Amino acid sequence: MSARSPITTHILDVNRGKPAANVAVNLEVQHGNDWKPVAHGKTNDDGRVEGLLPPGPLPHGVYRFTFATGEYFRSLNLETFYPFAVVVFEVKNPSEHYHVPLLLSGHGYSTYRGS
Repeated sequence: MSARSPITTHILDVNRGKPAANVAVNLEVQHGNDWKPVAHGKTNDDGRVEGLLPPGPLPHGVYRFTFATGEYFRSLNLETFYPFAVVVFEVKNPSEHYHVPLLLSGHGYSTYRGS
């Protein structure tokens, strides 16, 4: 296993064509009907959260990223329809790396499983 976090993310502001810096990111794992915090951070100038989790295998489970997109757009004096972008995904193989990018605009967002 590499020395990077087993779950990584980055955000690209597609309206501006630039990484989205200084966005608060929370990662949680589902336990029954509840969500338990796993990690949090802020994106750097390259739109990435460094060292979100320590290297190593992940427990199988359903995870949720919550990105504070409203705060990001307010800091740029721009409007947004989504105060938060929420992405839920499942870790099925604990030895794999899970990269979850967010493509963001003021009135929409999309995601995919990256590499």
